[in-house]
Amino acid sequence: MQAPLSNRRWWVRAAPNGYDAIVLRAITLIRSSFPHQPVFDTAVSHALLREAGGGQIGETLRVSIPARMVAFGRQDVASDGYRAAAVAARQRGFAAIERLAGGRAAVFHPGTISFSWTVPDLEPRAGITTRFKEIADVVAATLDRLGVDAQVGEIPGEYCPGAYSVNARWQHKIMGVGQRVISGAAHVGGVIVVNDASSIRDVLIPVYDELGVPWDPNTVGSIEAELRAPRDIEKVADTFIAEFADRFALEEGLLDDATLADAESLAPGHASP
Repeated sequence: MQAPLSNRRWWVRAAPNGYDAIVLRAITLIRSSFPHQPVFDTAVSHALLREAGGGQIGETLRVSIPARMVAFGRQDVASDGYRAAAVAARQRGFAAIERLAGGRAAVFHPGTISFSWTVPDLEPRAGITTRFKEIADVVAATLDRLGVDAQVGEIPGEYCPGAYSVNARWQHKIMGVGQRVISGAAHVGGVIVVNDASSIRDVLIPVYDELGVPWDPNTVGSIEAELRAPRDIEKVADTFIAEFADRFALEEGLLDDATLADAESLAPGHASP
């Protein structure tokens, strides 16, 4: 059975010369960041997902440099230690937000790259594994370009564990990803740690302690640590985008007023207590 169109990188179109032509799937690239509005930043991704599900926009990829924030998942929110964990994050200079997708608490800061890939899909659940594999492949290829020995899979003891995390040498986690599906669309969101892994360890130790989540702080990694030098965050983001461009047809775009207004209305729902 052929996969739904929105789950494929390409489709075949008849060309004028009588031969079939392979056409890459088009994705709108958005590079808007909101480093001083962490809750609003998450709400923007939520707004894009809703618009994609309603057929108002097509496929989008937002790549941004985030604020300092700890993003809590649904399991965290349901935990008895959630409020104390949010306080622990704020005491260390991180905003506490409720994430759009994913499992356990994850950390974003200006030394990381945040990505949000929104995919319209009439059967979004059918493509969950495909999308996870595609994004893990893109990130692993990005790290390979930069000289990191990248592997896809969960390291025992990693924070916010996942089968499609990307690590270095099966020792240090560098990328985490989660996915959310709604009627008509899917959101794949995550974080790539470029610099300053120590900040992630320092805030997650008390946060996970409050949540009662066992983990190994030594699994936190970064591109900087692997290459033994800080990396230019914008250049790494460009490399990540270049890997996407090798697989899809990227077209630069901007957030419109309707999306921003929708994000404003959604923002309160992503603020931790």
